[in-house]
Amino acid sequence: MRFAIMSKGDKDSNAIVATIREYLLDFGFQDDEKEPEIVISVGGDGTLLHAFHRYAHRLESTAFVGVHTGHLGFYADWRPDEVEKLVIAIAKTPFQVVEYPLLEVIIRFLNGGKESLYLALNECTVKSLEGTLVLDVEIRGEHFERFRGDGLCVATPSGSTAYNKALGGAILHPAIEAIQLTEMASINNRVFRTVGSPLILPKHHTCVLKPVKATNFQISIDHLTVLHKDVKSIQFRVANQKVRFVRFRPFPFWNRVRDSFVADK
Repeated sequence: MRFAIMSKGDKDSNAIVATIREYLLDFGFQDDEKEPEIVISVGGDGTLLHAFHRYAHRLESTAFVGVHTGHLGFYADWRPDEVEKLVIAIAKTPFQVVEYPLLEVIIRFLNGGKESLYLALNECTVKSLEGTLVLDVEIRGEHFERFRGDGLCVATPSGSTAYNKALGGAILHPAIEAIQLTEMASINNRVFRTVGSPLILPKHHTCVLKPVKATNFQISIDHLTVLHKDVKSIQFRVANQKVRFVRFRPFPFWNRVRDSFVADK
């Protein structure tokens, strides 16, 4: 089996990477950063996000597993003291693959410019460069509302525990193929009105944002933030592709939610 390892870059993570690489090579595995079958992320959820985007072009052939060297994450579920156990599991145990939905983002531009397509594991956020963000929101080709506020966040189910939750969005189980649209400080008064609640859209529904005046936006795809100019529309839907995670043991999502947000430390 071909493997690749990505590190957070700190001293502890780098040491664990060296140990894992040595063990896997001893088992006869091949270190292949170009076409790995399994990618091991050592750090936290942010490190796994970087790993996902590095190998987003080969999601059908690559599966991910995470070792956390800081706070327990939603993607990185192995502890540093379990490294030997993880390596033995990779080498000796037929692993299961769990698939999570992804968000597809298509940005189209004025004057017929080439569209940009992205995949997000957690979320995409849209903000104005200056002043209030004003966008028309369309769902399934029908006008839904005119949004005015600080910004909008569109999240995957697995990303619903991240920025989406901080904005007051719902937590969705990753088995649900959906996306969630959540507002950032919307303007609601006698003149302007938005729905004011997160919207959960199923797989067959598409959401499109269309600029009203300004056409330049700050658009973030997970950890990547890019200035996009002359934007005609931003389209969101559940992607056809899915991210694949390696599972050697139970990984109850609601237990992780409880441990992260409710249980005493």
